Amino acid sequence: MLTDKDKALLDKKGISVDKVEYQLEQFKTGFPFANIKRAATIDDGITAVDEARAITLSEIYETSLAQDGKKVVKFIPASGAATRMFKQMFEFRNADPEKQKELEKVLPYAKFLNSTDKFAFGDALDALEPAKTADKIRLMLDPEGLGYGQKPKGVILFHHYKGVNLTAAEEHIMEGVYYACVHNEVNLHFTVSPQHLELFKEALKPTVEFVEKHMDIRTNISFSFQKSSTDTLAATMDNEPFRDVEGNLVFRPGGHGALIENLADIDADYVFIKNIDNVAQQHLLPITSKYKKVIAGFAISRKKAIDDILSRLDKGDLSALKDADEFIKRELKLDIPNLDVKGAFEILDRPLRVCGMVKNEGEPGGGPFWTMGADGNVSLQIVESAQIDPKDADLMKQSTHFNPVDLFCCITDRNGKRYNLRDFVDPNAGFISYKSLNGQELKAMELPGLWNGAMAKWLTFFVEVPVETFNPVKTVMDLLRPQHQPA
Repeated sequence: MLTDKDKALLDKKGISVDKVEYQLEQFKTGFPFANIKRAATIDDGITAVDEARAITLSEIYETSLAQDGKKVVKFIPASGAATRMFKQMFEFRNADPEKQKELEKVLPYAKFLNSTDKFAFGDALDALEPAKTADKIRLMLDPEGLGYGQKPKGVILFHHYKGVNLTAAEEHIMEGVYYACVHNEVNLHFTVSPQHLELFKEALKPTVEFVEKHMDIRTNISFSFQKSSTDTLAATMDNEPFRDVEGNLVFRPGGHGALIENLADIDADYVFIKNIDNVAQQHLLPITSKYKKVIAGFAISRKKAIDDILSRLDKGDLSALKDADEFIKRELKLDIPNLDVKGAFEILDRPLRVCGMVKNEGEPGGGPFWTMGADGNVSLQIVESAQIDPKDADLMKQSTHFNPVDLFCCITDRNGKRYNLRDFVDPNAGFISYKSLNGQELKAMELPGLWNGAMAKWLTFFVEVPVETFNPVKTVMDLLRPQHQPA
């Protein structure tokens, strides 16, 4: 039963009573598992690109940028503190002095303590003059030192170059210059937490100034916050609204799926999406840039074919129905009996994405699968392990590739009008997790993930990209990998 106080809180957050009641019902019923038919593999959902085709696709992208007047934005989810990046280091920080002496001798702590000169933030750490070796970890994490335990991952120094150290966010600017620059202008959009906005602005200044002064490229940086209206209600284990000690409803962030709202607000025709921690040293920029252009060219070639078909149908050219039918069969693997104009528009008039897929070498990430939707049609989807029925576990083992969050999106229609991306979300693709607050267990609801259920009704294509294009930093020790060290 919601009180007047509850309703006032909902009104403040922009959440309707109907949405809360829907979420409570979802806690009771749960979310259905993905209806997986098979793993997507090379030549069965994933396209492998040889060198000749890579060149052609890159040229398609570059020609489109030069001639079509389309706006390109690079979209980087960068919310939240880097707590998980330093999880092991916090365990050391919180141990008693005797335990710390033991840990100093074992991995990863011994390697970290003996390798601080190899981290881009090593000089800043040494300048704090730690009294003893173990103080390096404390001063790295705590506010009286570098404060990395409380800062967002995007403003942490990732890479060292001669005379300069760059944060993850700055590296995204340099990347964007290489493949998302149109007529000497590059647009980047970061989703951040409100409390971190000024940190990002300050961290980005040196690279923005460098790019504009020395490369003569205008850099447009914009930011947005995850909307409070996308927060989800927490529930008790009995599926009642969870309340804090003062009796207030408890809400939690809805996960990265909430960012479909931010993406929907982007003023662009084309959008690259890449996670904040997936950047490498700049000696890898040529291969990174090359395959960004490949997936973009692949997307644009399909987009132009679709737009041509739909524009002809708009004009009453029924011969375009044959082309629509052939495209749907060839590219989407759908066989629609007696396809008519309405059916062609329902299938093809959608936002489109191409997702880079890397060979599975043990890194975490959602997998590419053929799944059946509620309409009975089979389509390509990125599926997370939480969405997979345990009885389908063997299907996970058949997956040869995984999703490194490497997307190129076409979000406007044939007339240049932005799609309402909210219309293409599968609300049943969320999941429920279990958390605790003040010692009490609770249920938390994750919205359909940004590249999972939030894009479930998009036109989707998978293209294989080299593993060299995927260089995530999940823990601070990943920064010692060759991809993050000077060449």
